[in-house]
Amino acid sequence: MSDEKHSADLKLEDQDVEKRASEKTAETEKDKVPLDAHYDPEYVRRTLRKIDWRMLPLLGFLYAIALIDRTNLGIARIAGMEVDLKLYIGERYSIASMIYFPPYIILQIPGNVILRWIGARSWLTICVVGWGAAQIGMGFVPNWGLLCLTRVLLGVFEAGFFPALAFIITTWYKRHEVQKRLAAFYLISIVLGGFSAILAYALQLLKGKGGLNGWQWIFIIEGILTVVLGILTWFFVPDFPDRNRFLTPEQTKMVLDRIESDRSDSKPDPITWQKLIKHLSDPFLWSFAFMFLASTTPAYAIGFFITILLSAMGFSIMEALLLSAPPYVAAAISCFFFAWLADKTKKRALWLFVQNIITMVGLLVTGYGKQNGVRYFGLFLVNMGASGCVPGVLAYNANNIVSHSKRAVSTAVIIAFGGIGGIYATLVFRQSDFPKYIPGIWATMACQFVMVILLGVNTWVFSRRNKLAREGKRVNEETPGFYYVI
Repeated sequence: MSDEKHSADLKLEDQDVEKRASEKTAETEKDKVPLDAHYDPEYVRRTLRKIDWRMLPLLGFLYAIALIDRTNLGIARIAGMEVDLKLYIGERYSIASMIYFPPYIILQIPGNVILRWIGARSWLTICVVGWGAAQIGMGFVPNWGLLCLTRVLLGVFEAGFFPALAFIITTWYKRHEVQKRLAAFYLISIVLGGFSAILAYALQLLKGKGGLNGWQWIFIIEGILTVVLGILTWFFVPDFPDRNRFLTPEQTKMVLDRIESDRSDSKPDPITWQKLIKHLSDPFLWSFAFMFLASTTPAYAIGFFITILLSAMGFSIMEALLLSAPPYVAAAISCFFFAWLADKTKKRALWLFVQNIITMVGLLVTGYGKQNGVRYFGLFLVNMGASGCVPGVLAYNANNIVSHSKRAVSTAVIIAFGGIGGIYATLVFRQSDFPKYIPGIWATMACQFVMVILLGVNTWVFSRRNKLAREGKRVNEETPGFYYVI
């Protein structure tokens, strides 16, 4: 009898716990509505538009310069650097491309810690001016060894930049507003990055001026532009919502209220060793990280090798540089379309899966197409699929976490894996496989297959957890009323 009574008491206690959790969830959801709803919708729209215009164009332009500066090695190679620095020997070009990534990967988390400590304006200015100086230095290297050294310095200063951008943007908006914003700043960088080849073609025409070759002028002029933008960053870049200086106190309160009502993390929490270990032990962080690797691998492959692939198809240097721009325009359009679709439908995994398929089809067409026009069309598809997945994965992660500390850690780890994707791309697209790089194409395809599997696993687990949370049997992310975005 005592065992039966004890079991009955435990059952009643469990029911009481579930009831309290359910009531707490209901109260939280009830409390969340007024925080956002009591603001005039037009006032909210005007404020968000002000934030968008202050933040996205500048950050997009800065990231475009970052992409240009890290991937213009391929353009410089066919503009005379290969001969001057003897990059045709062994795997020198692949090593020079890859050596950028180790410091870029290692310094991601420290970068986001420093970001919160000294503020966005100071940190981003240091990053931009630093890599601009490294870029200028690349224009004066006399040999392959010093080229590798400047590439390492480029990686050191760029390491803290992209995770800082993603971190900052995701702290300003509600979850279903994030991907359009990430895509907007990213598509600015895609378009400008795509036309960088045309700019590089114009710059290499300075060959002979000042006793410098054309490839040297590419690095020097683009490096000077980067340093100038770094100085502008000091004056115009926005900070975190709680530290901003361009909104009124009322607008700042509204922004923080909306974030609190959406995911309850408007107030920053400090990063401690205990939190760091806890966040790093979340298996979904590593799932998102590998998805980002799978997304950046084809993006970097195109960035580093598109002009080389086009040259291998028989196009002249001028034609290869000019033809490298249109795939980026198509990628920008596709990127924003899928971001709009994802925010509108409030679905992430589905549209990432569609873009994975587009990427895989593009890789097969590029690798096995019989005609140059068909292979060129494949480059469009690869760029369209991969480019849209980059902001898509960042939004997918940002939508499913709570707290500034976890946002800082997860963003840094995920973007570090993007750097690993860059290493992977430079190593699997080997000089010995020129001109079609078939092994590299299949290695990139393998990443897409694994990403599809991870999307399926995430969808199943998140759906199950949401079901339990609605039944009052679970609290997601230790935040009552929080539901994962599928």
